[in-house]
Amino acid sequence: MTPYDGNAIAGVLEEVFGHDMTAADCVCAECGRTGVVAEVAVYLGGPGAVARCRSCDNVLLVITERRAMYCVDLTGFSHLATP
Repeated sequence: MTPYDGNAIAGVLEEVFGHDMTAADCVCAECGRTGVVAEVAVYLGGPGAVARCRSCDNVLLVITERRAMYCVDLTGFSHLATP
C-alpha cells in the first residue's frame, strides 16, 4: 500500500482541532524524529486512517469515524504542538 502525506487527513484534523494541523510540530514517541504533521506517512482505505513515522514506522495516530463522531488516538506522538 502506498502512503500519502499528512495532507491527506488535513480536513479531518481541522474538524477535530478547529484549525489547520498540517503545520503542527510533532515528535515521534518511538524514535524522536521531529517534523510537521504534513510529513507523516498516512495510510487510508481501512476502517480509518493511520499515520506512521517515516523513520521508524511507529503508529503516530489513528482516526476512525463512528456515528458521525471522530475517534482520534494520538499516543504515538511524544509532542504535538498546534501551529
